Amino acid sequence: MTKFQDLGISLATMKSLKRMGFEEATPIQAQTIPLSLENKDLIGQAQTGTGKTAAFGIPMIDKIDNEKDVIQGIVIAPTRELAIQVSEELYKIGYGKRAKVLAIYGGQDINRQIRALKNRPHIIVGTPGRILDHINRKTLRLENVHTAILDEADEMLNMGFIEDIEAILAQIPEERQTLLFSATMPPPIQRMAERFMKDPQIVRVKTKEVTVPLIEQYYVEVQERSKFDILTRLLDIQSPELAIIFGRTKRRVDELSEALNLRGYNAEGIHGDLSQAKRISVLRKFKEGSIDVLVATDVAARGLDISGVTHVYNFDIPQDPESYVHRIGRTGRAGKTGVAMTFITPREKSYLQVVERTTKRKMDRMKPPTLDEALEGQQKAVIERILQSVESNNLQYYKQAAEELLEQQDATIIVQAVLKMLTKEPDTTPVKLTEEKPLPAKRDRRPDDRNRSYSGGQKGRQKAPVRSRQSSTGKRHNNDRNRSNSNSYR
Repeated sequence: MTKFQDLGISLATMKSLKRMGFEEATPIQAQTIPLSLENKDLIGQAQTGTGKTAAFGIPMIDKIDNEKDVIQGIVIAPTRELAIQVSEELYKIGYGKRAKVLAIYGGQDINRQIRALKNRPHIIVGTPGRILDHINRKTLRLENVHTAILDEADEMLNMGFIEDIEAILAQIPEERQTLLFSATMPPPIQRMAERFMKDPQIVRVKTKEVTVPLIEQYYVEVQERSKFDILTRLLDIQSPELAIIFGRTKRRVDELSEALNLRGYNAEGIHGDLSQAKRISVLRKFKEGSIDVLVATDVAARGLDISGVTHVYNFDIPQDPESYVHRIGRTGRAGKTGVAMTFITPREKSYLQVVERTTKRKMDRMKPPTLDEALEGQQKAVIERILQSVESNNLQYYKQAAEELLEQQDATIIVQAVLKMLTKEPDTTPVKLTEEKPLPAKRDRRPDDRNRSYSGGQKGRQKAPVRSRQSSTGKRHNNDRNRSNSNSYR
């Protein structure tokens, strides 16, 4: 592994990295940081979870002149959550250089952002629609930007942001440095790179280096109507500390979170139709452990970096392998182990094979658990809690009551009663979810289906929404929310 101190990073930035506990660079960081410090344009092809934010953030921060109160760097991200997360990471990296970082995104009061922009930040992190709003209002000027970064470029393409990105780049001086990071490199991204970048260096981190071996990957073959019951049984057996459940649509997320709460699980959902305040509130509660289960769409969870996630459940198999890698990358972080479970219907087995070929890893088949196995799993969890309590040796206040109880009843019967009281028996409350159409079997797909998620006008593809080019910025985007949810499979 490469040490950060060997990459030519300034002392001020190294101070921040040491404060963050960073010592060794990931492969994408080790390869891109030296090139970026030489001011070269760069294309980084890597999945979420490889350390991309630090890969582009460290060189950008290093070049910031904090004596100049002008915007010197800009990061364009597809979603509000990712923009917030990137800005928080850049703030930490820029601590030693006193770099000022501001996130701007749809869903937040634009007047509040205008006031923040008057404080002259050094770096802007934002979503395309809101950045353009500020440019058109003349509240954001980019003539002093020396570094432009496109994060999750393929996702911005999927969401129909390609024209917005081009409009933003046109406002930045041509002598800038441009860095583009993307999990995949579809033709529209390549064309944009050719148009806006100067002889870019290409750095690729292979998928097999990304799907970390610390994640145990399983699949469960189950009929659509039985999915929810199987999910709750797995939750009872596995007792995850923190779990994320992925659904394919917003409706699915709402129904799943409601159904889980109905059966006594502490769950909340997150998707693009929620207000920004609500989304931030849900994520905060999940990070703090106030809720145990987060139900999310791909777009809402894109780029989330939440430590301590032990299990990921793909309630619906994603429609492209890259999304699968992003999903399971939410667990197994920072050297910890994780478990990823994927539900498939018999019709979707061919999709499973595509995912396995992409990740170069076979998933282990898991037999759907029975009600009895779920109950047994709950009992084991209770016994473990009891034994932990015994080991804590803080039981003196209960000794007298225990002795009196043993005089009245047999010890075995008492233990049985305790287990029954503490065990959350599997709930069979009827729950009806709207059945979603399974992904088409391989033989039923049209030849161009593999390109359907890309924006660019291919035949048979679901078209990205046409954005209004009104001069009234108040009506322009209705924030980024409408854009991020235009695809019914998000």
